Amino acid sequence: MTPFLIIAFIVLVAVGMALYRKPAKKAPLSDATSTILEKYIPFYEALDAEGKKRFEEMVSTFLGYVRVHGIETDVTETDKLLVASSAVIPIFAFPEWKYYNLTDVLLYADSFTDRGFSMKEKERNVLGMVGEGAMQRVMILSKPSLYQGFENKTAKENVGIHEFVHLLDKEDGSVDGVPEALLNRQYTIPWLHMINENMQTILAGKSDINVYGATNKAEFFAVAAEYFFERPDLFREKHPELYELMAGVFRQEPAHA
Repeated sequence: MTPFLIIAFIVLVAVGMALYRKPAKKAPLSDATSTILEKYIPFYEALDAEGKKRFEEMVSTFLGYVRVHGIETDVTETDKLLVASSAVIPIFAFPEWKYYNLTDVLLYADSFTDRGFSMKEKERNVLGMVGEGAMQRVMILSKPSLYQGFENKTAKENVGIHEFVHLLDKEDGSVDGVPEALLNRQYTIPWLHMINENMQTILAGKSDINVYGATNKAEFFAVAAEYFFERPDLFREKHPELYELMAGVFRQEPAHA
């Protein structure tokens, strides 16, 4: 699919959804769902039986109102489950939550450029992005990077979780690192203080949080969330105060007791 056709597709999706929104319906899940989730999603694997059932229900609901498309790649059941899991993990404590600012996810066969969304140029370095303007309600993810985020059990990065946290941040109208839809008002000032303090520590080379988190407050929130969900025990050990604040934001503690 050429960049022109991709943009045309995105515009059609945006216009169509602006005119009409179908009621959300749950997507049917196959008998292989739990096996796939056990294999790829450590967050799911750590849940008890009741938690796993709720996770699967949230995955089914998500796939009932968000479509996953392949760009120069086929879309498999596992692809859809990894996208849905990326969405469910940050909102697991909010079972009624819907990503009303998303209708479609485009899975790219490779990394891409931020202009034209090309996979052909040498300078392509984008692994995921949340759309703006004509791309409202659309997310783009690099399929190999999506898999890598779940397959590497020791990594602190997960592009799927990163981009869905940006969507949560965007719920209040701006991607600024302050998720007002999740953050209780009394925690706003401590949260901003903690962000600023940690960004300075990153810039000083004294933090194990990805340096990309020092780009701005929005990127810090998304990068810290990746670490929080991917390596919760290590995150709590290295950043206990930040862990407690983020546990309050997401209303869950993924670290083992």
